[in-house]
Amino acid sequence: MTNAAGTPAPGNTLILELKDGPVTIELLPDVAPKHVERIKELVGRGFYDGTPFHRVIEGFMAQGGDPTGTGTGGAREAGFADLPAEFNKVSFQRGVCGMARSQSPNSANSQFFICFGDASFLDGQYTVWGRVVDGMDAVDNIKRGAPGSGTVSGPDKLIRASIA
Repeated sequence: MTNAAGTPAPGNTLILELKDGPVTIELLPDVAPKHVERIKELVGRGFYDGTPFHRVIEGFMAQGGDPTGTGTGGAREAGFADLPAEFNKVSFQRGVCGMARSQSPNSANSQFFICFGDASFLDGQYTVWGRVVDGMDAVDNIKRGAPGSGTVSGPDKLIRASIA
């Protein structure tokens, strides 16, 4: 929730340090409280620090949050259960952040993605938990993956995540 100055409220601002600069994300606890709580808990434990952006598809999104970099890992190995879906009315547009999942709607865990552009075809199928409010240029510079799969060889990493 933003304040009158248009900046995210204290405690609901996520900062991702990327190779090309910081990315400021407004967390949206009003639309996805369990997902925002999970992100904050994992950030507090340093879980995301050094994790790769393992799947990056030009014009679509950059996906990270898997310490193994395979797309099959997550915080389950650290004892975190999957999250129930919190589908909401926020549309997947440029800068919107969502939780990745398997075929099961209730399988989000730690992996997330940031949209490069309109991805409204995902609306109502994935949980939106935040939106980039500054630093989208750094997101735009994340190394792209192979056409089709998006698998990245020698991926860029999320250097550090913190809650402001």
